[in-house]
Formats: sequence, C-alpha cells, structure tokens
Amino acid sequence: MRRSRLLVIPVAALLMLGVAPALAGCSFQTVVKDVTGGNVDLGGDKVPADFPKSVPLYKGAVVFGASVGSGHGKVWNVTVKVPGADAYTDIQKQLADAGFSGQFGAQAPDGGGTGTFANDQYGVLVVVTGAGSNGWVANYSVSRAGVQTPAPTATP
Repeated sequence: MRRSRLLVIPVAALLMLGVAPALAGCSFQTVVKDVTGGNVDLGGDKVPADFPKSVPLYKGAVVFGASVGSGHGKVWNVTVKVPGADAYTDIQKQLADAGFSGQFGAQAPDGGGTGTFANDQYGVLVVVTGAGSNGWVANYSVSRAGVQTPAPTATP
C-alpha cells in the first residue's frame, strides 16, 4: 500500500502541472512557478541533470524530461521512445538487474503495459503505450522512497 502511494504522488503532480494551466487559462510557466516555488526543471527533450543514476532508462530518444520539487519531495518524469509494445519486458529486466522489485501488472489490449517498481531509495511507475506519430514510448515517473509519515500521537 505504501509503495503504491509513493507512485501515485508523482503521477498526480505531473498531471496537475499539465492540466491546471488549461483549466485556469494561465500560462504554464506561471502555474509551475506558483506550484513549485520555482523548483522545477522542464528539460524538454533531455533527461533532467539530477535524474537518479540508479534508475535505468530504456536506450531510446528522449521525448520529454522534467523534474518537480526538491529534497525528498522531488519527482522526475522522463518519456523515451521504444521500438514497440513489448519493450516492457526489457524495461522490467533492466529494473530487476538494477535491484528494483516489481513487475508490469497491466497490459493493454493493443500491447504495452503499466508496471510499478521500487528499491530502498526510489519508486518507479513505468507506462509503455502507443503515442501516435511518436510510435511507442515508455514514460517513467520516479519518486523517492521512504517519505516520512508523521507518527500518530497517543490521546489521553
């Protein structure tokens, strides 16, 4: 349960960054600055400079790279081109070889799939999907593991 919460946070944060400007009619840069206090790297077609080196990425062209937040609240998102729907098998092996546990649990009817992985440092959500003119892509959302949860206090 805790691992799935770690993976939902980066996806929700990145979706909000993409959807909020459209709904509010504000510029994307203004919303990102307001939401993150300036702690954002919209790397465009590059992997963010501080992307965790222990998280292997499929060796494909980078379509999009970004990071949001700082410290233990930092989240990275990278999308790379992959040769096809079955790239998830290679991705799963790369992550397992790097010490991550997890697997792809949901495969789409047309191929691709969604997998969750974690080690003691990071949680990784990977989605392999068709992307129209971009062919097939793998989207990696990475967050730090071990986010501190406040301990409950006893009531008298």
